[in-house]
Amino acid sequence: MIQVKRLGHATFSTPDLDRQTDYWTQVMGLSLVDRSPKRAILASKLGQESVVLETADHADLQRISFQVAPGTDLKALAQKLQKEGVASDRQSDPTPGIADCLTFTDPKGTTVEIFSDCQFHKRDASEGGVNPLKIGHVASRVNDVQKVAKFYQEFLGFRVSDWLGDHFVFMRCGIEHHTVNFVQYETQRLHHVAFEVKDWAAIHHACEVLTRNEIQLVWGPLRHIVGHNVAAYHRNSDDLRIECYCEMDIMADEELGYWQPRPWHEEMPLRPKKWPKETWRSAWGFGSFGTFPGYP
Repeated sequence: MIQVKRLGHATFSTPDLDRQTDYWTQVMGLSLVDRSPKRAILASKLGQESVVLETADHADLQRISFQVAPGTDLKALAQKLQKEGVASDRQSDPTPGIADCLTFTDPKGTTVEIFSDCQFHKRDASEGGVNPLKIGHVASRVNDVQKVAKFYQEFLGFRVSDWLGDHFVFMRCGIEHHTVNFVQYETQRLHHVAFEVKDWAAIHHACEVLTRNEIQLVWGPLRHIVGHNVAAYHRNSDDLRIECYCEMDIMADEELGYWQPRPWHEEMPLRPKKWPKETWRSAWGFGSFGTFPGYP
C-alpha cells in the first residue's frame, strides 16, 4: 500500500490559459511561479504548489498529486503497484517544486502523481484575492463510487470518513475530514475543488472579492453537516466549481476514532458513519445545486 500523507496540487485543463491564469492569481490570490505558452503553475502565497493549468479544448481535472513520507523510495512503490497489476511511470521535474514523481491512472481515468520530496516557493507577501491557505480537497463525479473508493483505500491508504447514503463517500489521508470525495454520476468529471481559508472572516472576505469581480455565489455561505465545514461555492469562467471553506472536522488521533467535539455536532463523540441519504446538505445557509437529495 502507498500511504499518502497530503494532497499536493491539482492539474486542470483549460481552453483559455490567459483568462484562467488571471482568475487564479487576481481572484483566488495564488502566486504564479512558472509560465510557458501552454502551462501555468501556481502556489499559495505561503509557498505550496496548488494548481497547474494546461491548455486543452475543454476544462476538467486531469491529474491529482499526493505526497508520501519524505525519503520514500518511489521505485519500491512502483514495484508494489506492479505486483497488484497497476502500471506506473516515473517523471522527472513535473513542477518547479517537485524533482521526481510516480504516475499511474486511477479507476476513473485521472492520472495520480505520487511524490516524496518537494520544495516550498518563496513566500509571497503581496495582498489581493481570496488568498487561501492551501488546496484542501478534490471531489469527483464517478461512474462506480464503490470501486473508486476501494482503490483509494487499498492502494493509497485513504480512510473512509463518512458515507452519505451509498452514493457519496468522504475520505481522508490526514487529520482533516476529507481530502477526496467521490459521488455517483453518469458522467465522470470534476465535481468541485476546495481551498481552505483562515477563518470565518476570510469566508466573508472571499465573498467580497468575488462580488468585486462580478462572480456570483452558487451556494452558501453555509455550514455543512457532513464534515461541518463553513463553505461558499462559486464557478469560474471555465465552469469549474470552486469551494472556499474553514472549520473542517478534525480527527487528531486515529486510535480515538472520533472528530474533535464541536458545539455544532449532532452527537458526541462524532465518529465516522453512514449518514441517511435524506440528510440535509447544510445545518444552515441557502442556495442549492446538484441532483442528489441530501447533498449536491
